[in-house]
Amino acid sequence: MRNSLTMQRARRVAAGGTFLRGAHMCAVCLVTAAALARGPAMYAQPPGAATSEGWRQAEAGYDLQFPRDHGSHPDYRIEWWYYTGNLAAEDGRRFGYQVTFFRAGVDPAPKNPSRWAVRDLFMAHLAVTDMSRARHLVAERLDRGGVGWAGAREGTLDVWNGDWRADFAGEAHQLAAVDGQFGVNLRLEPGKGVILHGERGLSRKGVEPGNASYYYSMTRMPTSGHLVLDGETISVTGASWLDHEFGTTFLEPSQVGWDWFSLQLDDGSDLMVFRIRRDDEGRNSLLAGTWVDADSEITLLAGDDVTLDPGRQWTSPASEAVYPMEWRLAVPARLTELRIETVIDAQEMDTQASTGVTYWEGAVTVSGRIGERAVQGRGYLEMTGYAGHSMSEVFR
Repeated sequence: MRNSLTMQRARRVAAGGTFLRGAHMCAVCLVTAAALARGPAMYAQPPGAATSEGWRQAEAGYDLQFPRDHGSHPDYRIEWWYYTGNLAAEDGRRFGYQVTFFRAGVDPAPKNPSRWAVRDLFMAHLAVTDMSRARHLVAERLDRGGVGWAGAREGTLDVWNGDWRADFAGEAHQLAAVDGQFGVNLRLEPGKGVILHGERGLSRKGVEPGNASYYYSMTRMPTSGHLVLDGETISVTGASWLDHEFGTTFLEPSQVGWDWFSLQLDDGSDLMVFRIRRDDEGRNSLLAGTWVDADSEITLLAGDDVTLDPGRQWTSPASEAVYPMEWRLAVPARLTELRIETVIDAQEMDTQASTGVTYWEGAVTVSGRIGERAVQGRGYLEMTGYAGHSMSEVFR
């Protein structure tokens, strides 16, 4: 469910505001209408009913198929392709990275045929964590579809924002995003392949009908390529994680934010866990996850299967938000106890210029035990709703 997308901001921009294109701010009058007349959707129509605004809702009965569903699903209001990973250079330096492409639907049935009109807005976030120098570099973009500046194809993986892009190179994912003096140019192999979360890919976020998304991951993608840092091109290898999610309505009014973990352990297993927090200090949080064994066997985890406890905290000097920097995660049925720690504390993402939201997203290390066996690992953690907006205001 990984998103920090402010729909109110999307509507303001579509109505006539400013937007980022590269490093330049441009004032453009954006018309809320179709980018171009579209033909029939290239993906199978899911069974979900439409909202009062005309967007489809995520409901049971949709059969995710690939490579078709790597592509865009424009009948849904919100969609993102979320790449994160831990990389190492030949000299031992370690890095984390994040490249995320967001699509925000503005009007599901526009009537204006102009190619300058706006059906969707596209945001993108890029971050690199330089662990040896304890620094975190961030860039963002906001653009509109319809004139080729940004977009996402249906039926296949091809999403872009300016010269940032994710697409196929054979069966591998090709990821390119460089902003001046930093960025990545990587090849991600399929690894374990597609992992469906929830009920055959339907991930419920609340009790109300439609408060859900279609959600799958590729949890361990062998990665190679180059990282750009201070203008230097560095050969790197490592492992990446892809989350692709789409839907229309997600959170209930009392749900204020989430904590999202994607962990790769050295025994070959992977673990996704999310906690959606309520405004009662987390006492009635929604907790769920997926355990992926080394041989890709999947075990779904419900709230009773997982315990998640925050520890040490850090206060952002920029936003004054207080984030947990250490977590204890246990899966008793698997005799698993893990300690999750941030590699550096200052990995906050100030993306006010594109999404209007500040959140924390960064690389973490993992240590602990599975039964009598010690394990270690690496991963990524996202924390939202700690700085400013309640995320239920974003995903109404």
